Amino acid sequence: MPMSRISLLKGKSPEYLRALSDGLDRALVETFDVPATDKFQIFHQLDANELVFDRHYLGGPRSDDFVIITIAIAKPRSTDTKQAFYRHLAAILAESPGLRPEDLMVIISASQPDEWSFSGGKMNPAAQTG
Repeated sequence: MPMSRISLLKGKSPEYLRALSDGLDRALVETFDVPATDKFQIFHQLDANELVFDRHYLGGPRSDDFVIITIAIAKPRSTDTKQAFYRHLAAILAESPGLRPEDLMVIISASQPDEWSFSGGKMNPAAQTG
């Protein structure tokens, strides 16, 4: 169950945000071995002075449509799986909402299953060994 944070400048329509959400979910399900029911996302819409980024660092040129997606995972994925996910996500978001691949940055952070509690103050059941 990944937890995704989507950061972008304020001003996008609800339809644009829905397309980002749906596209990310679709890419996770289709290429990252995530069940369709595991959808956890947080949107951060920021003022221009609150999202500071280099418009050319390792890519670009980036525009004011720049989006950073940070995904926390507890189940490791292979490098090949991650690369397939990055490509698929960029293609989906290019279709809808029309996000240029140069404006998409993705960061995947892995942690151990025992570093997650889904509710009730209980450790992730996948981390319990007996």
